[in-house]
Amino acid sequence: MRIALYEPEIAGNVGAVLRLGACLGVAVDLIEPLGFAWDDRRVRRTAMDYIDHVSVTRHADFAAFQAARAGARLILFTTKATRSAYDFRFEADDVLLFGKESAGVPQGVADRCDIGLRLPIRAEVRSMNLATAAALALGEALRQTDALPK
Repeated sequence: MRIALYEPEIAGNVGAVLRLGACLGVAVDLIEPLGFAWDDRRVRRTAMDYIDHVSVTRHADFAAFQAARAGARLILFTTKATRSAYDFRFEADDVLLFGKESAGVPQGVADRCDIGLRLPIRAEVRSMNLATAAALALGEALRQTDALPK
């Protein structure tokens, strides 16, 4: 299983997702362009020394990412989906895709995903923080596939 971030804009969110990947043993794909310089200290500040314990792959764009993902299902997490992540059967090699903080993913990217899922939230709010959403989604996917660290 992998987490993929489409054109993330906030260094702190990326750092938190890298730390999540390190803690749960999941690789992270970053689909460029990034909204910050990769050497941004804010990434390392949030990820801390955990950044040394996660496999990170940077892709020049979505096409490069698609070419590298080798047929694994691409699961998009989006507020526009109607199906809940808790009513879905994850597989061990799924790639969990999250869009940029300000706009999600463009329709062309959404159309290339195998399914769109949502994390249930109250109607009064728009969306969760990227790292929080990734943690909830990954936790459920790893729980279902019996891949949580022991």
